[in-house]
Amino acid sequence: MSESSQTSDLRNRILFTIFILAIYRLGTFVPLPGIDPEQLQVMMNNNQKGLLGMFNVFAGGAVSRMAIFALGIMPYISSSIIVQLLTGVTDYFKNLKAQGEIGRQKITQITRYGTVLLATVQGYGLAVGLESSADLVINPGIFFKISTVTTIVAGTIFLMWLGEQITQRGIGNGISLIIFSGIVAEIPRALVTTFELGRTGAISTLMIIIIFILLIITILFIVFMERALRKILINYPKRQMGNKMFGGESSHLPLKINSAGVIPAIFASALLLLPVTFSNFNVSQNEIFLSISSYFSQGQPLYMILYASGIIFFTFFYTSITFNPNETAENLRKYGGFIPGIRPGESTALYIETILTRLTTIGALYLTLVCLMPEFLIANYPIPFYLGGASVLIVVVVAIDTVTQVQTRLMSSQYEKLIKKTKFGR
Repeated sequence: MSESSQTSDLRNRILFTIFILAIYRLGTFVPLPGIDPEQLQVMMNNNQKGLLGMFNVFAGGAVSRMAIFALGIMPYISSSIIVQLLTGVTDYFKNLKAQGEIGRQKITQITRYGTVLLATVQGYGLAVGLESSADLVINPGIFFKISTVTTIVAGTIFLMWLGEQITQRGIGNGISLIIFSGIVAEIPRALVTTFELGRTGAISTLMIIIIFILLIITILFIVFMERALRKILINYPKRQMGNKMFGGESSHLPLKINSAGVIPAIFASALLLLPVTFSNFNVSQNEIFLSISSYFSQGQPLYMILYASGIIFFTFFYTSITFNPNETAENLRKYGGFIPGIRPGESTALYIETILTRLTTIGALYLTLVCLMPEFLIANYPIPFYLGGASVLIVVVVAIDTVTQVQTRLMSSQYEKLIKKTKFGR
């Protein structure tokens, strides 16, 4: 493939990605049938700090408009996480993973079935929640539930397909880019809202300046931590074949500080905000339940402690599922690689696990700091949810990954051109 054709392929991939994301953004403005828009606006204004507000962030504002993409891509993400966790703890999924491409296709199929199941359950819960809000649904009843669930499930499946198309024919991870585009598209509105609050006196000008300084510092900190690696030196012994010596090279085993990504923050937030959402949807009016829910609101000490604990737990749990030190050590032993000063086999696995534990501890504390620091501001000031820690984390991490993929494709084109200029390429 020539350099011009590779450049053209990269341009086509970028344009295709933009086109798919534009379709997604268009779908976030197509409303569900049977919803009173004025009552919806009132409800959203009173529920910005519940699970509804969190879903609205990841759905790109589709929840606030009750669009056909109201659930966003979250059912697919939840299904993927469940399947990945099962892959690490059940023999059936372990065997599928070991079967190569055939097993991967089977796992993908199971993930899709799980997406449909989760979207159906969540869509029904959404329909019941909408009907429980006074005057929100124009004609409540079984027909509204059926139409809502059908539309929501179809929208989620279509989003899942769009994400897969971006991954295969576009640039970057399609699912991550869909969440990224939803958050980025709503950031201008969040900034306008923040400035309007400053103009009306709800927030002082000094506080707005401090917020944006903290935002910039947070972005720089995230970039630094996401780029940080711990490189473990790996040596390979020399081998003699005939009169020539082969091998003797050195390489590195790179370990990221934050191997779990943003998954811990998403899961911890969803679990803790669930009691608040039940009370906001009027599902339960029990005084004891409402009293307990009040302790889970943002800014409360119990909320902060449990949120931090959830992030730390999910960081260690997800890292242990996605990275296996024993498997890595076995692969090194199989190919003759070894860590200087460490015996191959069990000692190597223990050494890698010790380093990984230390890195994961730092990564968990980093995620906790990034996610909790904006929570104090959101709890005490009417700051839009899009300026929260999890939102900034997703935007920065996805942007870094996408730019890295573009650079990799450009470098691949340059390397091929360089090889053709040498005698090996002629």
